[in-house]
Amino acid sequence: MKIGFIGTGAMGGAMLKGIHARHASARFFTFDKDALRLAETAVLYGAETCTGEVGVVDASDIIFLAVKPVHMEAVLKACATTATAGKVFVTLAVGLPLSLYARMLGETAKVVRTMPNTPALIGEGITLFCCTTAVSADERRVVVSLLEAAGFVEELEEKLMSEVTAVTSSSPAFFFMMLEAMGDAAVQSGLPRASAYRWAAAAMAGSARLLLETGKHPGELKDMVTSPAGTTIEGVTVLEREGFRSAVIDAMGAVTKKARAIGESMHAKG
Repeated sequence: MKIGFIGTGAMGGAMLKGIHARHASARFFTFDKDALRLAETAVLYGAETCTGEVGVVDASDIIFLAVKPVHMEAVLKACATTATAGKVFVTLAVGLPLSLYARMLGETAKVVRTMPNTPALIGEGITLFCCTTAVSADERRVVVSLLEAAGFVEELEEKLMSEVTAVTSSSPAFFFMMLEAMGDAAVQSGLPRASAYRWAAAAMAGSARLLLETGKHPGELKDMVTSPAGTTIEGVTVLEREGFRSAVIDAMGAVTKKARAIGESMHAKG
């Protein structure tokens, strides 16, 4: 299998790392405008470096497009200057619809649109995907097997891809902000910061696993912790008073609005 990466930053690098760990016998081809990062992929993964996007497309069967949305159109223009028939393109860019790739690469282009998240760096990510009708069942299975190197994978209809951005892709930032705030509070109480981060993160991870494994409603699990006249209900009361839920809902709404806007701007260009 010949796998290409155009862009090897945080998300592209995470995918490359995970896929290489599971498919070390594959040949990897990479291009990145950051020469140092490009050299690192050669050392770490034995990747063959290319001088541009065309080199990656020509050499690969499956090409991961791991660049920011603002740079995608230029990358696709470069890719379209060479033969793309039969190639499968896997995009990691937020907000950009499959129609953009079809417009740039041709109506019969094989494109898989994904929404990954940063826990992919340790193989604990979640990736949602959808694809063009040109992608065959066998090609879909191969791409899913590659994405699974970064964690859990699930198919989602395209009309919900922008809407899911806040739930999976942006949410780690919200979790980390909460953990940071919990660390500050712990220090205020006299606890060591590093230990507080470790304990709070373990509590968060365990709580998430509890929800996933029991299938219980989050509210039910919250109620299990909040004993009558206990300590937890005091904290819950403060969070409710300060608008914790509303802040989360508004933040996720803002993410969704931005993701939609990115896609709409590309439609306008077309």
